[in-house]
Parts: sequence; C-alpha cells; structure tokens
Amino acid sequence: MAYLQSMPKSETIKLREKHIGAACQLFFRSSPLKIVRGVAQFMYDETGERYLDCINNVAHVGHCHPHVVEAGRNQMSLISTNNRYLHDEIVMLAERLVKTMPEPLSVCFFVNSGSEANDLALRLARVHTKRKDVITLDHAYHGHLTSMIDVSPYKLNLPGGPEKPDWVHVAPVPDVYRGKYTYPNDSTSEENLGKLYADEVGKLCDEIKKKGGVCAFIAESLQSCGGQIIPPEGYLKKVFKHVREANGVCIADEVQVGFGRVGTHMWAFETQGVVPDIVTMGKPMGNGHPVAAVITTPEIAKSFTDTGVEYFNTYGGNPVSCAIANAVLDVIEEERLMERAARVGNHLLSRCEGLQHKHKLIGDVRGRGLFVGVELVTDRETRNPATAEAKHVVNRMREEKILISRDGPDSNVLKFKPPMVFTTQDADRLVDTLDRVLSELNGGMTVNVKLEMMVTPIRDEVSNSSLQTNMPQLLKAI
Repeated sequence: MAYLQSMPKSETIKLREKHIGAACQLFFRSSPLKIVRGVAQFMYDETGERYLDCINNVAHVGHCHPHVVEAGRNQMSLISTNNRYLHDEIVMLAERLVKTMPEPLSVCFFVNSGSEANDLALRLARVHTKRKDVITLDHAYHGHLTSMIDVSPYKLNLPGGPEKPDWVHVAPVPDVYRGKYTYPNDSTSEENLGKLYADEVGKLCDEIKKKGGVCAFIAESLQSCGGQIIPPEGYLKKVFKHVREANGVCIADEVQVGFGRVGTHMWAFETQGVVPDIVTMGKPMGNGHPVAAVITTPEIAKSFTDTGVEYFNTYGGNPVSCAIANAVLDVIEEERLMERAARVGNHLLSRCEGLQHKHKLIGDVRGRGLFVGVELVTDRETRNPATAEAKHVVNRMREEKILISRDGPDSNVLKFKPPMVFTTQDADRLVDTLDRVLSELNGGMTVNVKLEMMVTPIRDEVSNSSLQTNMPQLLKAI
C-alpha cells in the first residue's frame, strides 16, 4: 500500500533544494529515496515499496520497535524536563549502563548525540591531564562538532577540508589489508601486526612527551567510516600502554559499534581485552531518538567537578530520552539480540567469504557480529581500490530493493551494519543478490555499466542539476 504524504516527491525535492543546505547530501542523489515508514529491518517509500535495510545501525533494535515507541510516548505524556530534578529513569539508566562496564568505569554524563559525547570526552581528558595534544587514527570520524572535526581525518583529508591543528597527531589506521603494515607482505602474525601499528602510536607519544605529555588517544573500537576496520589482536592493549606511559587517557568511541553489535561482547573495546578511561556512546542508544552518554572513572569525574564549573546540558538525560534508552536495553536483553548478532553475523561473514572465493573483485572480507565489510579491488595483487565498481554495486542493490552503502578512504568497502533484528534469511537474501550483481560485473559488463564506470568520477564532481544538463554531452564525449 502507498502511504499518504502531504506533497508529491517532486515537490519534496524542490523544497529541499530551496531550503536545506546543499552540504546536507542525500543517498542516491540522482534518484533519492523518499522514506516514510520503517518496521524492524525494513523501510518503505511513499509508494509502499519495501527495502531491506542493511546499513541503519541507528535503528539498533529495529525501526519503530513497539516497546521503544510506547516508552517514549508514555513518558512524554507525563513530563520531559532537564536533569536538575530527580527522576528514576536517569538513575536507572546510569546503573544499567555501568553494570555493563568493567571497573572502574562508573560515572555517567548524558548528552544528545555521539558528537556531543566525544566533545565532552575530550573536555574531560583535558581537564584531567591539563594537556591538549591528542592522538587520533587516520580516516577516523568522531563527529560533526568543530572540536570533533579537528580529530577526524575522515573529514580533514577531504579536498577543501579544514587544516589539521598542531595539537592533533595522526597515527596510521591499523588496516592489515591495505594499510601501512599488511598481511602477508610484512608478517603473517596478527599479533606482530598489532605491535607494529601500536608502536606507531608509541612513536607519537615519545614525540609529544618532549612537549609535556599526551592528553588523550581517541579511537573507534572498530573503525567504521574508515572502512569497517578490525584492529589486529593485541593492538589496543599495546596502544593503551604507550598512551598511559605518556600520562594520557584512552577514549573508546563506541558510537557506531556498541550495545552488543559485535555479538560476543556488549562493547567492542572488550574484544581487545582493554579497559578505557572514557567510553562514549550514541546512535543505537535511543534507536533513533537523540540520546547519548559518556562513562568515565571516578578519578576523572572528580577532576571535572573540582574545576568548580557546573556541567549542564538542557536535554541531556531528560526523562523521555532516558525512558527510551532504558526500553532499548530492555529489548536487547529480552530479545537476546547480542546472541542474534553473533549467530547471524557469523553466517553473514561466512557467506561473504564464500563470495570472495568466487569473485576476484572481492579483495577482503572482515567483520565481527553485525559489523561486516567487503572490500572491492580491481586487482588482488596490487589491491587497487575498485571505487567505481563499488558505487555501481550499491546502486544495483538499491534497484533490487536492498539498501547498502560504501565507505573507506577510497569508497570501495561495502559496509553492512543492519538493525540487530536482522535474520539469517535476510543475510542470505543480501548475499545471494550481491552474488548476482557481482556476476554481472565479472561476466562481462553491459554498455550501460561501462558508461557508468567511466562517468562515475565525473559525476562525483558535479551537482545533480549540472549532471542532468550535461549528461548527453558527457556520454557523447565518452
């Protein structure tokens, strides 16, 4: 069935182009989707067409989960105010989150988004250490606030991106497939690769110590926007040792990968056997509602309190947000979604590894739980990124009513981060369709596909309107 909307899609596009900043880009810009409804792992457009959502990690327990919706509606009908008043929801949420953390992580601050959480984490680190220099990883993304763009090479590396501040130091991302140290070229030992990458952070710590010491090391426990990167064994343990020897604190960004997505643990940093000094979380926490948190140690929290400057966040920790976050935790526990992430994720990873044996375009498959990346390359020996092919695959999958995305510094990694209610049947549909789309490329491209590959670099540099105007001339020139 079609869903009623107040205006036709064409009018929605016109108003967006007129009033929404052009920097706010759409998926599938040449033919954007108008999504009007979501249920579990599916999204529906205005015509009633159903799409399998394989990338929306914000809808952590499924789009519009009834228990989550009801919790928000019920609390909204009672009171929504700031956290300067006592309320059960905020203290219950804090207690539940702390119970999932290793000691001594036990003090919570509530905010509205992952960007805010990371900003506050950096502020806590600076107050505690009385230093400013921060170590981040190449291709990392920690949020859209100015302070977070400063420590996000994912944005700094872009043409026209802001200049990296002097107090920011960038270590190589621990990408063992196409990074500075790789298998099998440098070592077949994963642990040795972890040491090589960790020692890069150690070198930066040694340099920064000459200026007084490190403030913080910040990293996503599994790097998402940088290409679904899984750090090698022992990496974070060795990194944390280097940073703490330089008197810095270690911040684990769990915004993308927390709340059981890895399947084996509630938090992805646990897969590396480490205990951070500060943990940040967002997106999945509210299943689409803006709520996030920072959890730290009593020692760091005391340093913050001792400044005498009150921390106040108007909406952070309000009863509605906390009721919703508590409901999300209910669903994770009651529906045993961590176990599902492990079971379905292992099945998805195994099926993708099967495709790797069949399609030369797939250079690497990696993942943990429902966090999986498939890296496309034009040549397995050189590992050159298959950027245009990845874009074509994403668009073809959309035509098959399956929504995926691509990321990484070369936009050649297909990423799968579906809602946690994803099933093995969904995984099979995803992989079977991907198999068919890749076979289209391997089995001889049509004229249209070849043109798409050739036009892609040009299309990415021009606006939709100019593209539409000049496409006939571009195709003729090709």
